[in-house]
Amino acid sequence: MTRLSYFFGIAALAAVTSAQAAELPAEIKQAGALKLTVNSTYAPMEYRDPATNELVGLDVDLANELAKRLGLKIVWSETPFAELIPSLQTKRADFIISGISDRASRRETADFVDYLGTGPQFFVMAENEAKAATDLCGKKVGTTRSTSFPVEIEKWSKQNCEPAGKPAIQYVPGENSIDVRNQLKQGRIDAAVQGSETLPYAQTQEPGKYRVIGEPFAKGYQGIMFRKDDAALREVVTEKLTAMIADGSYKAVLDKWSLGGNAVAQPMLNAAPQ
Repeated sequence: MTRLSYFFGIAALAAVTSAQAAELPAEIKQAGALKLTVNSTYAPMEYRDPATNELVGLDVDLANELAKRLGLKIVWSETPFAELIPSLQTKRADFIISGISDRASRRETADFVDYLGTGPQFFVMAENEAKAATDLCGKKVGTTRSTSFPVEIEKWSKQNCEPAGKPAIQYVPGENSIDVRNQLKQGRIDAAVQGSETLPYAQTQEPGKYRVIGEPFAKGYQGIMFRKDDAALREVVTEKLTAMIADGSYKAVLDKWSLGGNAVAQPMLNAAPQ
């Protein structure tokens, strides 16, 4: 992300929120609830706690705190990742906070309030001999099909494999991050790609199983996704998120999930470059 685009993102949010305090849409205020849907396979962002079956995660904590400050309860539902955007468009969800990346291709019908740094990262089984990311050229690399990661893998391969005379990475699709990790453990793929925010948790859950290779190979943001015609809701949520950053409650949530390094200084509107 360029310095210029960062400041444009900050400026856009400042212009939105500085005029006056935002108000909740009347229908949400009357209902007293937010309808939110998540894909609960993306720990630690949102997942079912194996011990309690309770819906937990960083996004869940942030959403609960936002709802509390808005004086609302949350009616949660769950859906496959590929159905998150349709659930927003059909108004089954009021907004989406579910590990979804801000991408230019998604902004035709939606706006993103970016709240967390992210980036795709290669990882392998611990016993794999690969030492550097370029050792994965020509190998089978899996990732979730409905994310931005397949495009990022192809871009990285074209920049780092083919110019060096090495074969391109062979992309293998998966349904979600759990499916991809299972493919890796079964030896159906040589390596995998997930968001940098998920790998520390995966490594704590299966100690010694995985090894990360290199740093994230692209820079992006996860965002809270709003319909473009829902500016009022976007503004009031942005106000509350800004206040959470200022008073330290946002940092406390990120630190709880060991993701303080992924924090942003301010919410940003449509700031991701891709």
